[in-house]
Amino acid sequence: MKIHLLDGTYELFRSFYGAPSRLSPSGQEVGATRGILNSFLSLLRQPDVTHVACAFDTVIESFRNQMFEGYKTGEGIDPELHGQFELVEKAVRALGITVWSMVEFEADDALATAAAKWIDQPQVDQIVLCSPDKDLAQCVVGQKVVCLDRRREILMDEAGVVEKFGISPASIPDWLALVGDAADGIPGLKGWGAKSAATVLASFQHIEKIPANPEDWGIKVRSAARLAETLENHRPESLLYRRLATLRCDVPLTETLSDLEWRGALLEELEAVSTELGDDRLLQRVPRWQEE
Repeated sequence: MKIHLLDGTYELFRSFYGAPSRLSPSGQEVGATRGILNSFLSLLRQPDVTHVACAFDTVIESFRNQMFEGYKTGEGIDPELHGQFELVEKAVRALGITVWSMVEFEADDALATAAAKWIDQPQVDQIVLCSPDKDLAQCVVGQKVVCLDRRREILMDEAGVVEKFGISPASIPDWLALVGDAADGIPGLKGWGAKSAATVLASFQHIEKIPANPEDWGIKVRSAARLAETLENHRPESLLYRRLATLRCDVPLTETLSDLEWRGALLEELEAVSTELGDDRLLQRVPRWQEE
């Protein structure tokens, strides 16, 4: 079997900026929620989609905000997008999909935990992390745990991570620490770019293994002396940034593998959601209903 793990927060943002605007009968903007429901219903029609879960950032802030003041917050989020956070979680639950609502942790932490939890289950052939988020590349293992960009239909296994980033999945947090990640508020180190970080980490894998003296690197890197000096002057910060970029695998997920099996949508709950959205055609698009 395959397990499909959905990054609900990414899907919500993508739908908000990609799907048509729609107002509910009460006047609330619901276009993103309708877009996600249509997208997920399409996914659930695929024959190999049998076990599914979706993680959401119920709030944007997490434990990482206590570690670093500059980490991402909910400030600046469009109110019409933020106003759909609760609604979309309710809607996805009504589809019969297991939903993980993250408050202390982040959605990516839940996905990383789930991948680690079920990777060794003999009945699991593959775990598909449905997100193009580069953070999740650190979770990729061979062809057993892969990332799927559903929009572009690109599947990335471990060889794909190496081809795209120039490093193994284990070095992704180090790479993000050096290069930075604007989406998460990780500034990175000045002068370190994607290519230079990949070249150095391909040889040393982790930040603490990078020699202070660039002459000991044994590789050609442009402006190596300047990069080495920057790293030495900011090594503690770089290690903090790596902690921020490292996904947690200890989120308390209580579900069993059987709980992730998609048995159909919940009629009463989805009827209520359909009424709230003002979408009377939603129920007609459901491929299966959960039996009593």
